[in-house]
Amino acid sequence: MTRPTISAVVICQDEEDHIGACLDSLAWCDERVVVDSGSSDRTVEIAGEKGANVLHHAWPGYVAQKNWALDQATCDWVLSLDADERCTEGLRGEIERTLAGEAGSDGYAVRRHVFYLGRWIDHGGWYPDWKLRLVRRGAARWGGVDPHDKLEIAGLPERLDGELVHFTYPDFSGHLRTVQKFSDVVSAEWEKAGRGFSVWRAMIHPPAKFLECYVWKSGWRDGWPGFVIAVTSSFYVFAKYVKLWERTAAPASGPERPR
Repeated sequence: MTRPTISAVVICQDEEDHIGACLDSLAWCDERVVVDSGSSDRTVEIAGEKGANVLHHAWPGYVAQKNWALDQATCDWVLSLDADERCTEGLRGEIERTLAGEAGSDGYAVRRHVFYLGRWIDHGGWYPDWKLRLVRRGAARWGGVDPHDKLEIAGLPERLDGELVHFTYPDFSGHLRTVQKFSDVVSAEWEKAGRGFSVWRAMIHPPAKFLECYVWKSGWRDGWPGFVIAVTSSFYVFAKYVKLWERTAAPASGPERPR
């Protein structure tokens, strides 16, 4: 049976360590669109060598960039990936079998499986991390609030059995760099939305996040990496509140220093 055509869409910047393997995992798609926002490494060169259609678009934010990239696809269906993700053979087979029949939805969610600190993470809210990634062209838009974008359709997506694998951080330092970057973006979005700082939220939400990741969602079953994830997730929540306080409630200047 023939299937509808599929565009794979990837946004990136300075992803030379990942973009080649990502595009290799999408070589079966009818079209591969890479939207680069100004890489200074070999990302664009590698994507071109892999045969992708490489487009340049200045960074307008996570949600806006992904919507612009979505609009560049020309096939019947669009599969959206980040550069540090890979489409497995199992997911490819599941997509092709589903679309070769009568697709019952405008979108399909897949399980994302993360590799971090030397192991596959199976708990703590990181798995199964269902993500809507395969959508009928023209039937979906990216929403959410930067940097936590979310692909959305009018109805409920169906689910596919295949997995998307995610090489999210090269090491703990990379994880901390993302915490720093994302907490900057979130605190700025909160300020823009007029959200005020609450010391009680700043005190309660971080430990609650640790308990959610480590106890309620069984992060302890992932051993030491699970503990690292729970602590770092808690700190990320704390960092967002501290930065909101700096933006909205911190004193403009301290008292005069005693002489």
